[in-house]
Amino acid sequence: MNKRVVRYVLSRILQIFGVLVLLPLFVSLLYQEPLRNQVSFLGTAALSSAIGFSLSRNSVSVGGMYAKEGFVIVSVCWVMLSFFGALPFVLSGEIPSIVDAFFETASGFTTTGASILNDVEVLSPSMLFWRSFTHLIGGMGVLVFALAVLPKTESESVHIMKAEVPGPVFGKLVSKLSSSARILYVIYLAMTAATILLLLIGGLPLFDSVLLSFGAAGTGGFALRNGSIAPYDSLYVETVLGFAMLAFGVNFNLYFMLLSKHVKEVFTNEELRWYLSIVAAAILLITANLVGTSQGLWTALRDSFFTVSSVVTTTGYSTADFGQWPLFSRLILLVLMFVGGMAGSTSGGIKVSRIAIMAKTAVAELKRISYPNRVVSVHFEEKALDTKTIRSVVNYLVVYVFVFAVILLLVSLEMPDFISAFSTVAATINNIGPGMGVVGPLSSFSLYSPLNKVLLSFTMIMGRLEIFPILILFSPSIWRRRA
Repeated sequence: MNKRVVRYVLSRILQIFGVLVLLPLFVSLLYQEPLRNQVSFLGTAALSSAIGFSLSRNSVSVGGMYAKEGFVIVSVCWVMLSFFGALPFVLSGEIPSIVDAFFETASGFTTTGASILNDVEVLSPSMLFWRSFTHLIGGMGVLVFALAVLPKTESESVHIMKAEVPGPVFGKLVSKLSSSARILYVIYLAMTAATILLLLIGGLPLFDSVLLSFGAAGTGGFALRNGSIAPYDSLYVETVLGFAMLAFGVNFNLYFMLLSKHVKEVFTNEELRWYLSIVAAAILLITANLVGTSQGLWTALRDSFFTVSSVVTTTGYSTADFGQWPLFSRLILLVLMFVGGMAGSTSGGIKVSRIAIMAKTAVAELKRISYPNRVVSVHFEEKALDTKTIRSVVNYLVVYVFVFAVILLLVSLEMPDFISAFSTVAATINNIGPGMGVVGPLSSFSLYSPLNKVLLSFTMIMGRLEIFPILILFSPSIWRRRA
């Protein structure tokens, strides 16, 4: 492995991080917070920048990067930034435990939204801002941002982008990858700004509008108040955030196609049809189930729309304690936790495209069994899928199930019941945030031991990077010097 090019990219990321961490410093100054808060941000910025500059010595910026270097860069970058991002919490004393702060920051950058805080309102405005700002940074990807602002060769960039952008298939918007990254970020930030504006129109304070929009954009779910979105008790806010979460769960390539006036291709996109169909079916089924209990039709539809939008996009905002819903509704939500949003979105989960491909593969296999002499191919997005693509989807799901089972066994040692343990792993590896049982939407992950908090922190990072970039770090061959 070419360690010099790895050091170079990581050094530049740390330097960028050193600038980004200054933004909450201005929030701290604006709200006239104690000096220790400002020192915590300044100290973190200085430390990350200093280490970044030291790593850049004797490093190179071009050549010598292949797939394994890309995987290592992405994996180490996310772990490294989760650590450095935890320092302001620790240095300010607002989350004094480094393990708790690492968990909170990893949850932020991976846009999971799981928290160890039982009372989020005790945090200062600057720490609330930093906590939600990690959602905005991590939503589109830290390294996608780096590719947008740093000059790199296409041969270097493509391996980084493939390792960080979620989904079974990677594609560029335009011929130059750095331009693709810039286009993605312009669309991402424009949609975030539109969400902020809509919330302001609804009467929310600017601070709340900005931070809630960061959570919706990154599909993260960190809230400013205990009870998430419920304390606002506003149909307008719930509607704006509900549709915003669904919008950020869509493949951003489709928005570029809309801007390029390829409207027909967008509305005939097969993954989009699957995505919208799954959302509509889940809302209708849960609404019917809730109406059958004690809720009226309007309340049931309102709660099911927001909750389905939040869960399927793996955002984690909540307006109701869905852990108390009927079993049928909870099982639908549990399935949605695994489905997730579309490939190329800010959502977590397995992704709709993989679910669709596996469903079509299963149908094709049934046809082959029924008609052995018949040639059956699997089509997706009006194209016949090759064996390599199908095999990669199957391999990912096999590894996913294996990793899920191992983490479930470890977590179960501290859980009182199966649903709590199962939903804990589902909520972290799928980057959802709240689970069910003792880690429901009105609870936190504070009950876990420090060891399991570290495990779940890496589970969130593993889920955000779709497992393989983290697993590859444990392969001895990856660290051998390339001839």
